[in-house]
Amino acid sequence: MTVTIVGAQLGDEGKGALVDLWGGAADMVVRYQGGDNAGHTVVDGETTYKLSLVPSGAVRGKVGVLGNGCVINPATLFDEIDALRSQGVEPEVRVAERAHVILPYHRVLDGLEEDRKADDALHAGTTGRGIGPAYEDKAGRRGIRIGDLLDPEVLADRLHYVVDYKRAIARDVFGLELTEAFDEDHLFDLLLGYGERLDAEGMPVDAGTFIQDALDRGEQVLFEGAQGTSIDIDHGIYPYVTSSNPSAGGAVSGTGVGPAVIGGGEMVGIVKAYLSRVGTGPLPTEMDGEDTDLADEIREVGGEFGTVTGRPRRIGWLDLPMLRHAARTSSFTGVAINHLDVLAELETVRVATGYLLDGEELATVPPTTERWARCEPIYREFEPWPGTDWDAVARRGYASLPSAAATYVEYICDALSVPVYAVGVGPKRSQTIMVEHPFHL
Repeated sequence: MTVTIVGAQLGDEGKGALVDLWGGAADMVVRYQGGDNAGHTVVDGETTYKLSLVPSGAVRGKVGVLGNGCVINPATLFDEIDALRSQGVEPEVRVAERAHVILPYHRVLDGLEEDRKADDALHAGTTGRGIGPAYEDKAGRRGIRIGDLLDPEVLADRLHYVVDYKRAIARDVFGLELTEAFDEDHLFDLLLGYGERLDAEGMPVDAGTFIQDALDRGEQVLFEGAQGTSIDIDHGIYPYVTSSNPSAGGAVSGTGVGPAVIGGGEMVGIVKAYLSRVGTGPLPTEMDGEDTDLADEIREVGGEFGTVTGRPRRIGWLDLPMLRHAARTSSFTGVAINHLDVLAELETVRVATGYLLDGEELATVPPTTERWARCEPIYREFEPWPGTDWDAVARRGYASLPSAAATYVEYICDALSVPVYAVGVGPKRSQTIMVEHPFHL
């Protein structure tokens, strides 16, 4: 059986915690898109693991696969594997030979482009990790893939084709003094070394075949998306989006496993009890103006600072039109609602139930970002819930939630016509209340 985990909002919904929890029942955890821009934190007892590329299930001793839809920075991958080993974890990681590689010049060009757009209205606020430029090369058919690192002749040919192109962009467009990031010989030696380590550790695989063979053996596979639906390259608030497909469709194209297989499993949307995002772009329910102090309070209590960038996240009220859009796009069979504890002790809790746009009421996100930016949220207020011993609540189970918090959860589920599978009331594994296991255990 398969379970696919999808961010239902703008990323940072707490997907890593659920992948860690439910990954205990899986034999394999597969990332299907994104790169080392996808920070996720796993807390196991007193130990915290901060990951950006290695699949979350790796800390549970599961086979972790980086699918062909990912873009891989080998330096980051090896750093994370070495860090996990220093913490006593021996991760078993496989990397799709069809996955594309982030090269040093991708990161240089990413930073230059973002600096150039910094004062532009279309500035997307990237992590500067080279993700976008790597996906651009993939689409432009000039990318270098993991499999290329295993063949010196192929690697040399690929680099010779692309490096002159990148040097010209850096020199002629950005006026950059060229460094070793644009040196063909240096890149060849660097990438060949990466390839040798990948091969020595048995990491490269034909991902689709590798995963399907596991399913044919009756194994349980969990697919892990990065970021969230509203920054999906096709379904998000373009151009303030990532360069891949965090929605469930990305699990098909990003792994090589067919749509009937993935669609026949569970699709779980991960929801933060409010909104947060790093970067620019419209956010109709943003807490600004008179609510700035409230946003600051939630940011501090919720630890709303980027795992990768450290940047403070923007804060907003829960947005049901956004969730309806995500639920339709990925066919959610259930949801997990995280960070419920962060909203405790507020004077009131608000939810945007719809939008007003030019006098028309909308139930979901309009297709253009410009129209979405003009939407005025229609709010419903909810009774706040008190602070409590959340560890005790988690031990006792769902029925012990404060009644107002349970009402909030049930309203969200009713609005999306899906059941709740889990409720998060803190960052620790033990602080997630399991309501229904997606693997039907």
